[in-house]
Amino acid sequence: MKKFMEWLETSFAPKLQKITNQTWVVVIKDSLMQILPFILVGSIFCCLAIVNGNFWTPFGWTMSKISLMVAFLIPFNYCEKKRYRKQRILAGITGLLLFMIFINPETVEEAGQGHALYGANGMFVAMAAGIVSGLVFGAFAKFSFFKEDSVIPDFVRQWFDALLPIALVICGGWLLVDILGLDIAGTIRVIFEPLGNIVNTWWGMAITCFFYCFIYSMGISTWVLTPATEPIKVQNIANNLALVAAGTATIHNLSIFTETTLYTCYLWIGGIGATLSLVLLMLFSKSTELKALGRACLVPGIFNINEPVIFGAVAWNPYLMIPMWIQGIVLPIMTWVFTKVIPFAKIPRIQFELWYCPYPISTWISTQGHIPSILFVIAQFAVSALIWYPFFKAYEKVKVAEETAAESK
Repeated sequence: MKKFMEWLETSFAPKLQKITNQTWVVVIKDSLMQILPFILVGSIFCCLAIVNGNFWTPFGWTMSKISLMVAFLIPFNYCEKKRYRKQRILAGITGLLLFMIFINPETVEEAGQGHALYGANGMFVAMAAGIVSGLVFGAFAKFSFFKEDSVIPDFVRQWFDALLPIALVICGGWLLVDILGLDIAGTIRVIFEPLGNIVNTWWGMAITCFFYCFIYSMGISTWVLTPATEPIKVQNIANNLALVAAGTATIHNLSIFTETTLYTCYLWIGGIGATLSLVLLMLFSKSTELKALGRACLVPGIFNINEPVIFGAVAWNPYLMIPMWIQGIVLPIMTWVFTKVIPFAKIPRIQFELWYCPYPISTWISTQGHIPSILFVIAQFAVSALIWYPFFKAYEKVKVAEETAAESK
């Protein structure tokens, strides 16, 4: 175990941290986080639509347009990060146009506001369009038709210098889609579709949630997984909403791997790794240090903010890292069994992504007041406490011994 921990600390974690800090990972992560307010507002409209169907219209102007936003934001943020600030707006607009070329809207309605890929279903296509636009503008960032000492006004020079990257992106997209007849959007979706299918299986969901807990227990932000998992979660909830609206939703065709399932309905009570039960154990600890930490972490934990307890006790602590990994396996499988195999609890049929709403209030909202679902999340809380308990007691014994030794000096 000691050698394994040393390998994690000296080899695995530094390499993963490099990936976390990689330019494109940061750019995509930031771009997806910047659309989060629209997703949160959309989730409110989704909940209100249960009461009044008219709220589906403003919902459509938020959630069902997020791919358009991503196609603009990725090249914009790339140019911002690389300090090509004069090109960032034009790069963003070009990324948006390339996305429109890729999805190839064929009717007036599709070109206006009705295309299916404007929303969550087009996220990977939007990311591809944004990356291509960002790379082209980055390649020509230092190119200019004019000399440094040119008397032509700076804003005019920017106009002409932007002609080449814009023309290359637009003509390249036009050549691929209209001249060669390639279905770029369809190809991209086919490539990433298996990933969505995997995480919606019981084992795929368990592996993904385990990896969330695994890297977070080393103090590495789970945002590193955002480029791969966030589009899938958003697309899944969009597909679920469409099935509900069509009246064809069943436990078999509803997707389970959504932001709502993970963060507001069942899994991460107190934050990733279900740490609220650990905080409560700390509150009643015999260790003065752990009790003080439990008091400090209680209020944030209730609102599913667990950075204080992760960095205060769990990260790089073998006593508490292992139970956190176990949480990432046991709780997803429980959720799968009691929603998909034994339909005791509900798979969320609305979008509710206010992750800071305390459990089980968020569960009640996500499942529209379904009592068995609330009972299930309480049972999961108890299971998470049982997982933490033996490891916590072992750690507590060590801390008490340390405190006793310190007092006797």
